[in-house]
Amino acid sequence: MDKLFIIALILSAMPISELRGGMPIAIAYALKNNISLYFVFSVVVLMNLLGMLLGFFILDHLHEKLMKIQRYKKFFEKRVSKLRKKTERVRKSYSSLGFIALTTFVAIPLPGTGAWTGSFIAWILGLNRRKSILSISLGVLIAGIIVFIGTLGIFSLFKV
Repeated sequence: MDKLFIIALILSAMPISELRGGMPIAIAYALKNNISLYFVFSVVVLMNLLGMLLGFFILDHLHEKLMKIQRYKKFFEKRVSKLRKKTERVRKSYSSLGFIALTTFVAIPLPGTGAWTGSFIAWILGLNRRKSILSISLGVLIAGIIVFIGTLGIFSLFKV
């Protein structure tokens, strides 16, 4: 495996870039090295999903440890607890519209709307974990398709 492909995979799992940053690099690498685009698509999407699971893990376990720090605990209780109370209606209506809303949010291939942010939203709101993982996974798949098609379109436009 080439360094460029490894970089693409790392970018796909990172919070800021996610698959929006990794997919174009991976596709360029695949086209240059005659590697299956479907393989590249699958690996990039899986890396982004790994990022989502890592996000949940970090939020669950790091939060517990940070709650022992008085400043964090005070900040959390003041800011995040208020946010959770304000969003109680969102949590109650999540069973009907939330799944689609979270999926759509994650599927929009813009900065700040991906698996990591979706995980954070689901965690903050205390949403059902299994439904959230399914919703975020579907959003990642849709975003992957959009970025995949968009990248191939741009590459063909510029004959890359």
